[in-house]
Amino acid sequence: MTTQTINSPRIEFDKVISDIVDYVTQYPIVSDLAYDTAYYCLLDTLGCGMESLEYPACKKLLGPIVTGTIVPNGAKVPGTQFQLDPVQAAFNIGTMCRWLDFNDTWLAAEWGHPSDNLGGILATADWLSRENLAKGKKPLVIRDVLTAMIKAHEIQGCIALENAFNKVGLDHVILVKVASTAVVAQMLGLEREQILNAVSLAWVDGHSLRTYRHTPNTGSRKSWAAGDATSRAVRLALMAQKGEMGYPTALTAKTWGFYDALFNGQAFQFQRPYGAYVMENVLFKISFPAEFHSQTAVEAALQLFEKLQSMGKSAEDIESISIRTHEACIRIIDKTGPLQNPADRDHCIQYMVAIPLIFGRLTAADYEDNIANDERIDVLRAKMHCYEDTHFTLDYHDPEKRSISNGLTIKLKDGQVLDEVVIEYPVGHKRRRQEGMPLLLKKFRINLARQFPEAQQIRILCASLDKPLFENIPVNEYLDLFVI
Repeated sequence: MTTQTINSPRIEFDKVISDIVDYVTQYPIVSDLAYDTAYYCLLDTLGCGMESLEYPACKKLLGPIVTGTIVPNGAKVPGTQFQLDPVQAAFNIGTMCRWLDFNDTWLAAEWGHPSDNLGGILATADWLSRENLAKGKKPLVIRDVLTAMIKAHEIQGCIALENAFNKVGLDHVILVKVASTAVVAQMLGLEREQILNAVSLAWVDGHSLRTYRHTPNTGSRKSWAAGDATSRAVRLALMAQKGEMGYPTALTAKTWGFYDALFNGQAFQFQRPYGAYVMENVLFKISFPAEFHSQTAVEAALQLFEKLQSMGKSAEDIESISIRTHEACIRIIDKTGPLQNPADRDHCIQYMVAIPLIFGRLTAADYEDNIANDERIDVLRAKMHCYEDTHFTLDYHDPEKRSISNGLTIKLKDGQVLDEVVIEYPVGHKRRRQEGMPLLLKKFRINLARQFPEAQQIRILCASLDKPLFENIPVNEYLDLFVI
């Protein structure tokens, strides 16, 4: 008796998955604007990490899982002495960079912070470089990191344009996990089938709820959720490298696929093919560590603070404040009532407007309890009212504008009504790049000074500010400059 082997037909991967993989493996990045922006993005994101090291709540989460663990050729964590496996290093770097909500931002149907992917990208690049050198091979250079950043930004941002994960209760870090998995798998040199497997693993993975971003549960997990997502991506890519199978219809499978199980049965919609659009148009948080929908409101509040001072007035003379804004701002950060912790405060537009009107500033330290206990803040918050301007909302979604408009009108107790201050584009917007980039580099210098002695700052700056030189530095050599 003979037996006949019956080969089952190969199941094709969902187009959304294969499109991601084809992009990371085949699409050449030729945009000078994208590389220029990625350069600034890398410096700014590392700087954000240096500022986060000032906060014990962040620093306590860093390091190896088991104290004292030594990893040969491990990835280094900037601003520390830690050298870790790439998964834990990705968590460390991703958490540092995200902790203060001061890194870049992408606003669309789903908002998020594409530089969150740097945790997985930088950890993998450094680890691979050190492994390569140990084997007599060439290390990766910073240009490789910038390319991976552009592609991760693009995957996260393009999916976000038309698909609101927040509306089904999922956190935006799902897109960090997917984007990081794709680019890290490519950096690892995986074959196409392996990268398909890796990306499918990311889609079927457990996904974070937005619970920790909203009252009454707002908490510090929102500051390490992206670090968790990008580190999970490295883990999944490494599993695929070892031959772990994938799930071709992870999105479209009836009942059990992502669409049916978690996205109300709806397929993803796309506004544009993958290219370099997201990095070219990404938003930087340059002036204020504040949720991005409030950036222009804070800028307006500072102008009004100066106006009040010129009149011999102060916040105590304010009768009411009207905030004309866009729908996403109201949905995410329009909050009344008690605020429980810094994570709650930096997602409340009323709090972020009150601080500059009272103190003439807004810094990361202003979210801490010692400032929040000032009774004037809640008194002023109670005098604010937000309402939507539908034109602001339309311009927010317009791909040619992508504005984040806010308008503030103050009525004083003596009956005077100050002229409304409207700001459409924050200083970190593409339309204000010429104004913003010198300020971004100033921010980078300030953040380096928080952690390093002057001689070490100079070495980092000499390597960082010469862009052609910078792009060709081996990743491991650059991160060695950041060892404290």
